[in-house]
Amino acid sequence: QVQLVESGGGSVQAGGSLRLSCAASGTFFSINVMGWYRQAPGKQRELVATIITRGNTRGNTNYADSVKGRFTISRDNAKNTVYLQMNSLRAEDTAIYYCHANYTSIDWRPRDYWGQGTQVTVSS
Repeated sequence: QVQLVESGGGSVQAGGSLRLSCAASGTFFSINVMGWYRQAPGKQRELVATIITRGNTRGNTNYADSVKGRFTISRDNAKNTVYLQMNSLRAEDTAIYYCHANYTSIDWRPRDYWGQGTQVTVSS
């Protein structure tokens, strides 16, 4: 089982920056992909960014078009931690941001786990 602890949310004015962190802990064989998703009021949860944390494509990233050039996802594999640097924030970035991990359990099964979410509010 994986546990995800998120931090770094808050309120900021448009044009500002925030950095989210997500630390994974627990008992597992490996963490394969970590990422951030967000859900604004009245909208479906959507992908923000993901990063592959294991294997030959480790370090590969994927971003939603709406955040490309503004957000950067990175990871510290030694700490099982993923970061989301958010720059040039806009009011439409306001949402609850959820950390996600795809991992392989100790019984070799692929599993997914979600963090509890952290609120990001951008005022215009």
